[in-house]
Amino acid sequence: MMLLLILTGLAWMMQIMSLMKFLINYGVNFSSFLYMTALMIPFIVSIIVPFVTFISVIFIYNKMISENEITVMMASGLSPWQIAKPAISLAMILTICHLALNIWVVPISQSKFYSTQWDLRYGLAHLKLQEGAFTKMTDGLVVYVDKVANQDLNHVMLSDARDPENEMLIFAERGKLVSTIHGLSIVTDNGSLQMNGKTGFTTGTFDSFDMDLNLSDTDADASFRVRRIPTFTLLKNVINQQNVRRHHLTLIEICTRLINPFMNLILAIVCTLILLKTSLLRRRASFAPAMSVVAMGTIMATYMSLSNSVNSLTDVGLLACGVFGFLFILFGLFLKK
Repeated sequence: MMLLLILTGLAWMMQIMSLMKFLINYGVNFSSFLYMTALMIPFIVSIIVPFVTFISVIFIYNKMISENEITVMMASGLSPWQIAKPAISLAMILTICHLALNIWVVPISQSKFYSTQWDLRYGLAHLKLQEGAFTKMTDGLVVYVDKVANQDLNHVMLSDARDPENEMLIFAERGKLVSTIHGLSIVTDNGSLQMNGKTGFTTGTFDSFDMDLNLSDTDADASFRVRRIPTFTLLKNVINQQNVRRHHLTLIEICTRLINPFMNLILAIVCTLILLKTSLLRRRASFAPAMSVVAMGTIMATYMSLSNSVNSLTDVGLLACGVFGFLFILFGLFLKK
């Protein structure tokens, strides 16, 4: 538990550093920023739990070997399976908890994370227009207001140069910020419009003008986040998914949620199997931790490579059969005299 808390805290601090732009660029308050980063904790835990399990098992059992406790236990008649049972029982409990975390908690927390991130980036919550100053909302989009009262603006100047072939400059007496499902829009009254495009320079006046600031992500694939989709919806939609890239991402996510938790059990069994079996060969016992680390790296690299290469539900089924088959082999090796 202490190792899990420490590694989770370190990973959380890295997330805070990587998302620091929300504090700098969008002017959000610190409590909202911490809440958003805290929503990443369940996902972080789901990634590091198998490694924490492995490190804990190798630390405890290697210490018992070095202090000859394993030798005494085996001399008293205990089998390797009986000695390894506490670690395997813990790994089983962690596997069940990891499954619950992946199936329910992570999708809910990730959905809230992305919705909170969207609100802070594109919603009214993040926007802090300064009176009598130019506010850069994004590259090429600058807003100047004389007075601000909540979402009501007085004496607005908006410069939109994001498209070099269609630059726009708006002056208005009044304006109002409106949040829509597509992002922010600004409604201006009683103003003038200047455009410089392919057809030349155009100018005119208006009584009312509604402009979509178009600040949200325009790439459909960038907004497709499989981690925030509920598990049962993910399984239901994988068959009908037509987009090849999204179908591949969905299959990988299914492997992550349903198969990855069993890595807790596999790594714990592999670690105890190597440590306990080599402890009988006292001259080679010191190499057992290194052998366990190499085995862990090989297993995780192989699993991640296979899970990232799945292209159909058949591949997912074969990967699951391979994982469970490997588990049965490990159990067989343990129970073998």
